[in-house]
Amino acid sequence: MQFKQFDPATFLRDYWQKRPLLIRNPWRQWSNPLEPDDLAGLALEDGVESRLVVHCAAGLSLEHGPFGEDRFERLGETPWTLLVQAVDQHDPDVAALIEPFRFIPSWRIDDVMVSYASDGGGVGPHFDQYDVFLVQGAGRRLWQVGGLCDANTPLLPHADLRLLAQFEPSEEWILEPGDILYLPPGLAHNGVAIGDGCMTYSVGFRAPARSELIAQWCDHVLATAADDIHYRDPDLALQANPGEITPAAIAELQRLTLERLLEPASFARWFGQYNTTPKYPDIDWSLPQPLTLDEVTAMAAAGVPVCRNPASRFAFTAKDKGDVLLFVDGQCFDCADAAAEFARALCAQDNPPVPAAMSRPGAGAELLLALCNQGSIAFDDED
Repeated sequence: MQFKQFDPATFLRDYWQKRPLLIRNPWRQWSNPLEPDDLAGLALEDGVESRLVVHCAAGLSLEHGPFGEDRFERLGETPWTLLVQAVDQHDPDVAALIEPFRFIPSWRIDDVMVSYASDGGGVGPHFDQYDVFLVQGAGRRLWQVGGLCDANTPLLPHADLRLLAQFEPSEEWILEPGDILYLPPGLAHNGVAIGDGCMTYSVGFRAPARSELIAQWCDHVLATAADDIHYRDPDLALQANPGEITPAAIAELQRLTLERLLEPASFARWFGQYNTTPKYPDIDWSLPQPLTLDEVTAMAAAGVPVCRNPASRFAFTAKDKGDVLLFVDGQCFDCADAAAEFARALCAQDNPPVPAAMSRPGAGAELLLALCNQGSIAFDDED
């Protein structure tokens, strides 16, 4: 899918993480990429994260999937909403929705959540800590937005949902199929389906919390740090008071503590692996029958193109002399020469060309073999 009219530079300058924007059907040709029955089918499967929000006398209730085949038949006329996470990992047409938004760095993109709501259905007034593009797929939905919220914003007492205790909309729009509403982080909002058959595609973005980064990075450092580095003070001098922890000792202890934490190259390697780790690591995409190096080099030599697994995550960081660190599904690969060229292309497009040099045994061919066998890419051989 492609936009026919949309200026990413203007959007980033004037709206990104600043204010909401309603974009009336900017697509060259919009068609709803997923049928409601297919979404409901996903919600029946183990390993697919799904939720059902139902209006009841006490307010809103939340149920977690997988659901039984008769659950939706028993909902009756009560307003309800089905939400299924990471549908882009299961349907290539939904995955294609991400491509027009790749003017945002890929490492920031999370997934596409799809919701289906009956008339009056919604999840209640709330706010998120991440940016989101809300694409109206089918039907109509009323969106209301309010003010900015934070950790001190009062919430309703609810065991499962973070609903705002007070919500005063300042703007509202009715979205038709193909329309898009961008919402920056922290903005109060509420969506209500107008009529049955309301489908919304939420293209969400990753926004790691500082506490999360500190905790995960420190855990990694502790797991990989050498255990034989201890405090030393070979220049120790007599102190007037032996009970004092001197400024020099404090400085050395702090240096010893922070030295490993502040290594930029180590942090970059860790973050690339951490950020590309699959959202659902229990799903195994590796090939049941691994390819051999001869098979990989033969297909590369024949010019067979490769395609990316929509469920895989790809990113890279640049090194000296054009080399890169390629991160794919939590794995890190040091790439140089043709492999570096391929790594950059792989992070930028779904069907990157394979350089001819990678058809010969060497680091490039080994990279192809590893990525194929872990299920991150595949040779698109129609035969």
